[in-house]
Amino acid sequence: MLNLKTLVFGALIAAASAGAMARPMGHPVSATPQVDARQARQEARIEAAFHEGRLSRREFRHLRREQADIRHFEARAKADGVVTRDERRTLDEMLDRASRNIRRAAA
Repeated sequence: MLNLKTLVFGALIAAASAGAMARPMGHPVSATPQVDARQARQEARIEAAFHEGRLSRREFRHLRREQADIRHFEARAKADGVVTRDERRTLDEMLDRASRNIRRAAA
């Protein structure tokens, strides 16, 4: 299973990195590389737990939906070109909650 984890994690990091490289260089305020990297790690945890049989299909779908909600909020926050301190705080809180949900579901 370690090879599957490594493969999934590597693919998610590569996808997140490709998105980071496509951003305009002149807008560091709207860039959220820490959020992207953290979300990639969470998605890898979800995939690994599902493939190891520690998550049911329902739990898997719920956790994936939570990740999609975070991506949508991040996109809305970036829409005006600036991610404010409050938006970053909200993103961090959403990621914290998602991480706890992953830990509890995969236990």
